[in-house]
Amino acid sequence: MNHKMATLTIERKPKYERIINVLAIVIPVAVALLLGIRQKIDLGAWTKVLPHIIGVINTVTAILLIMGFYFIKQKNITAHRRAMTGAFLLGSVFLVCYVLYHISNEATPFGGTGLIRPVYYFLLISHILLSIVVVWFVLRAVYYGYTNQITEHRKAVKWAMPIWLYVSITGVIVYLMISPYYV
Repeated sequence: MNHKMATLTIERKPKYERIINVLAIVIPVAVALLLGIRQKIDLGAWTKVLPHIIGVINTVTAILLIMGFYFIKQKNITAHRRAMTGAFLLGSVFLVCYVLYHISNEATPFGGTGLIRPVYYFLLISHILLSIVVVWFVLRAVYYGYTNQITEHRKAVKWAMPIWLYVSITGVIVYLMISPYYV
């Protein structure tokens, strides 16, 4: 199958790799600092729906990642690029929603007891730690994909895809596990 390549391209320059390295540090640090603010900002009651929106975003992101994987296996580069770009854009929307929710609402304590409690915390902690790690891989994968550095893209994706998929799926599971405790 011959599928036309999407027209958006990014120039290949070493400065972009430096920018990726800086962003991979700045984004998690900025999020951590914002979440560390004790005084909550009143953004209104509408922020109470953000966890549900975030759950949908994680679900759709996981679906797009699986679709992107399927499309590349079918050698449908255009559909692959669209799916992965959609997943990347949703990741950006997720980040904004996540920060908005957490700077305006108190943390929701998990109310589960028994064996489900350590399972929840294992999923939550692994989800958070890997969401920090995956930023660097995803930024590199997107950059290499859009600059047609396919060998480098594949190397980045080898790590980005399974970690990103895990983070998306565990995000949904953690949301479903804590959702009964949202006020």
